[in-house]
Amino acid sequence: MNLPNMLTTARMAMIPIYLIAQMIGSGRSAIFAAVIFLLASCTDFLDGYLARKNNLVTNYGKIMDPLADKLLVLTALIALCVQNKVAIWVVIIILARELGITSLRAVASSEGIVIAAGPWGKFKTVTQMVAIFLLILEWPFGTALIYIAVLLTIVSAVDYLVKFSRKISWQ
Repeated sequence: MNLPNMLTTARMAMIPIYLIAQMIGSGRSAIFAAVIFLLASCTDFLDGYLARKNNLVTNYGKIMDPLADKLLVLTALIALCVQNKVAIWVVIIILARELGITSLRAVASSEGIVIAAGPWGKFKTVTQMVAIFLLILEWPFGTALIYIAVLLTIVSAVDYLVKFSRKISWQ
């Protein structure tokens, strides 16, 4: 297993550690949860960078990296929702986008079509992760930023749908 794939696997392994710390949710535990979430988020950017830079892109990475991102973000959002730090409608919109676009990617893939993540999707992910980090620590602007992340989630979904509709055969 190469380094980018190890980082992806480590990100998935950090999710239950983050979740336990988040659900304890007070004092040092909240800080620990934020640190774990931040480290996991950083592995997202580092694994992709290393894989592309060093020509280490693998099928494992192509499948598991986006899955790890979705699991991390959705786990955090659900935990924050349970703690009344995020509105349920925020979680539903983000969850629906992730399930919908992942399903469309599977359809495209079955047709031999690859639709790469665009800049809107990457910007969406960064914004979601920063907003979640701020919300974990209950810092100012976390709520405003998660609303911006919801808007970017919708924009990135529309962007993907447009790309999908141009490439897929509707027979």
